[in-house]
Amino acid sequence: MMQTIWEKSCEGNSVVECQLPKLNVAGSIPVPRSKIFLSLILSLVYLNGCVTIPPPPPTASLIPKKGVYHKVNPGETLWRIAKTYGVTINQLIKSNNIPNGAYIEKGQLLFIPGAESIRAIILNHDPKDNEFVWPVKGKVILYFGDRKGAVVNKGIHIQANEGDTVCASRAGKVVFADYLDGYGYTIILSHEDGFYSVYSQNSKLLVGLNDYIPRGNPIAQVGQSGGQLAFLHFEIRKNAKADNPLYYLP
Repeated sequence: MMQTIWEKSCEGNSVVECQLPKLNVAGSIPVPRSKIFLSLILSLVYLNGCVTIPPPPPTASLIPKKGVYHKVNPGETLWRIAKTYGVTINQLIKSNNIPNGAYIEKGQLLFIPGAESIRAIILNHDPKDNEFVWPVKGKVILYFGDRKGAVVNKGIHIQANEGDTVCASRAGKVVFADYLDGYGYTIILSHEDGFYSVYSQNSKLLVGLNDYIPRGNPIAQVGQSGGQLAFLHFEIRKNAKADNPLYYLP
């Protein structure tokens, strides 16, 4: 169809005059198309070689951020690193794109926003220290923020054996020791600085209300219900708001 339209529109005229009407071509001798294309290409190359196009202004994502990289050593946690550098855990999470189920590992580099120098993280293994420890040994089988049916997990599930001893993750006072709907037999410790730790799905409670429990002391035994795997449901709350326990555990 294109050839038919071309023949009708070009009847009685030279090929060049119909294809490029703005060009003044002497006579009616057609100019080879290859020469026309070559001329156009050379013109474009010449123009591109003479025109300087300024680079676009840098975007915010390309501007270097102020801060340092901290190399993680054994036993360090996001919580302790954040406290040492005077930043929040959320700042570390966003600056390093840390997902909910991630552990920080030995040798990992963490960007500390706003820091001017690298600082040493001092770890105190005294039971009276404020560090958190694992309440029971086991594998995490459900992470913070995961869904189980319609329920969003506000802590972590640590797989264990039925009857395993649950220990206080941090020294604190027992403010709840009873059966709680949806949680089973539960212990809640207050750590007197806005932090609370929650231990649920237990078969037996070993401490009572208002008891002061040093870190690492037994407080309960792991339970099992409905033929499922035995596990401890563990939460860490800051000012009553649940936070990811993995940010606090070494």
